[in-house]
Amino acid sequence: MSQAVDTNQKLTKKDFTSDQDVRWCPGCGDYAILSQVQKIFPELGVPREDFLVVSGIGCSSRFPYYMNTYGFHSIHGRAPGIATGAKLANPKLSVWIATGDGDAMSIGGNHLIHILRRNIDIKILMFNNRIYGLTKGQYSPTSELGKKTKSTPLGSLDHPFNPLSLALGSGATFAARTLDREIKHLGEIVKRCNEHKGTSFVDIYQNCNIFNDGAFADMTDKETKMETQLILEQGQPMIFGKDKDKGLVLIGSQLTVLQLGEDRNVDDVLVHNSGDKNMARLLAGMTYNGDLPTPIGVLYKEERATYDEMMTAQLQSAIDSKGPGDLDALIKGSNTWTV
Repeated sequence: MSQAVDTNQKLTKKDFTSDQDVRWCPGCGDYAILSQVQKIFPELGVPREDFLVVSGIGCSSRFPYYMNTYGFHSIHGRAPGIATGAKLANPKLSVWIATGDGDAMSIGGNHLIHILRRNIDIKILMFNNRIYGLTKGQYSPTSELGKKTKSTPLGSLDHPFNPLSLALGSGATFAARTLDREIKHLGEIVKRCNEHKGTSFVDIYQNCNIFNDGAFADMTDKETKMETQLILEQGQPMIFGKDKDKGLVLIGSQLTVLQLGEDRNVDDVLVHNSGDKNMARLLAGMTYNGDLPTPIGVLYKEERATYDEMMTAQLQSAIDSKGPGDLDALIKGSNTWTV
């Protein structure tokens, strides 16, 4: 991080923009995500020196270089472990992870599920382009079944990971989705992510215009997005469509699209409740289902004690009952032996 900024001075996007040249491919969706994070960070009320951005390996993992904060470009898939260590060593830090679908869902899958279940107060932004971009276009853990890539010329046979279903199954207390081209929505989700106390997981659909261009075109093109996006708002009916003439209903255990009309109206439609985990699982399950719209927004949120808070309390309790301890005495203690 470059020179410090006066803590009494109001921070701006410029304060979070580093002096490094941004080296992503022209037109990459990562630019939009970076721009929104740089724009939103000054609004969060956190001193700039208290931010830490950690990444793994991949195109998205260049993120710390471009943020004028403390940062750590770590090793493949291990960002959650390093971020956990930093947060536990200094709980006042606002720790953010920038990762990709390959980094998080493949080699980093084990680390991801454990940071989610522990509920450490860390924010995870997963750039999901459904491809390995840095290594030039191989299929990733989120590539759809049948995806033809350089490593699967006849089509992928792997059933893809559903990131939000994985997060919910791992005990995530905050699970959301947004898109790189929905700038306003992206910014709002980053804010909501920050507000949550605990591990926040955001699946960001991000276009790789070189190796997987148009992967989310039906959700971003003006002509089609109203029919394919289901924008979730707390306490609001789950309706969508250009004319807001479609809604979600539950028939048995399956979500189904209801055409609104003379005998069916908005009162028949499900109302979004981000505290309903069962419904969140059903909404997450709509991913890869071409017959249903794709939900974006906060699918699930719950309040639960964070690992870092519990660890701090546990250590303080031990100090209160046994004293602060003496490392030198421990090292020189009687519990040693000669080999």
